[in-house]
Amino acid sequence: MAVFASSTASGLATIFNSPSLNPINAQATFSTPNRIRSSPRVFRGLHSLRRRFSQNVTVDRFNSFSCNCLSAVSTSTIDYEFTDGGKEVELRLRLKTGETLSPKDISVDADGTSLAVKEKRNGLLITLLETNQLFEKIMPSETIWYIDEDQLVVNMKKVDGELKWPDIVESWESLTAGMLQLLKGASIYIVGDSTEINQKVSRELAVGLGYSPLDSKELLESFSKQTIDSWILAEGPDSVAEAESSVLESLSSHVRTVVSTLGGKHGAAGRADQWRHLYSGFTVWVSQTEATDEESAQEEARRNKQEREIGYSNADVVVKLQGWDPTHAKSVAQASLSALKQLIISDKGLPGKKSLYIRLGCRGDWPNIKPPGWDPSSDTGAHPQFT
Repeated sequence: MAVFASSTASGLATIFNSPSLNPINAQATFSTPNRIRSSPRVFRGLHSLRRRFSQNVTVDRFNSFSCNCLSAVSTSTIDYEFTDGGKEVELRLRLKTGETLSPKDISVDADGTSLAVKEKRNGLLITLLETNQLFEKIMPSETIWYIDEDQLVVNMKKVDGELKWPDIVESWESLTAGMLQLLKGASIYIVGDSTEINQKVSRELAVGLGYSPLDSKELLESFSKQTIDSWILAEGPDSVAEAESSVLESLSSHVRTVVSTLGGKHGAAGRADQWRHLYSGFTVWVSQTEATDEESAQEEARRNKQEREIGYSNADVVVKLQGWDPTHAKSVAQASLSALKQLIISDKGLPGKKSLYIRLGCRGDWPNIKPPGWDPSSDTGAHPQFT
């Protein structure tokens, strides 16, 4: 199963997940870091990558990003220590004992979101760590490294000094820990044509983030004392959609929840005129596709966003699936968090704006929030945006 994700409001971004790899095993190469002993340290040379780059990397909200989330890290050692020092992050890799290494035996190659660390041993170049998905962007020209006794120390300057890195790489564990500081309690809604997919992905997200899982299908069936299929046969899909819209209204003031919505024509999220309360949280559109590569999936996502009659086109994030396997629900959830991370980093005021939208009553004026007192039923002209 391939997964493509796009943060649609901040420029298109894609993620490709290889189905042949296990996301848990791929990340298991890192273990709990060993403590560094407190003996005096001898620095043997200080090396910078500044000469390789003519300018620093800067944040551009319209830049696309791409990664292989399931194979983000390749490493031959599990003995490492990672520290976030605010504006900089530091990685310490323990070198093989009993060998005398010089700087020429070490290779450190850093780019905006990638890092490769290699060691020459017995004439062979051994990869100590290689990833194309650091947790966030770094300034490669500001990267320095040195040998400290039996450790290789790599110091990298973050583009966003305010963002706390839970780990050196973007993984399920680091995303679920790091997204809490960005979401600031805002809820997440999973929308799309498949109720089953929405349910499974939302449950993975809720468990990972420590959010409360809410399922509109379960809530509706519990309230009506009948299945959704029976309801549709008895009263039609419009009745179900209206009822789900009422459920979403009651959930819109909740925080720290992941809400699974109904899929299909009977779901409120599929109707463009039923999004008033969905705008209260961050929405992820999970959609199946026949695209076989990232470029095709990106183009399809762009076309989908332009089809305004489709309610799902209002979503903040689009996740394209090539096929569906319930065992890969966590991979889809990880892709969703990665795209949401890029979206919020591009505009850190979004969680606060969502909160303001809720406080003003979820009046449907997203994203151009009108001043207090605005009545959508009597609106006769343009109003200044209220922030």
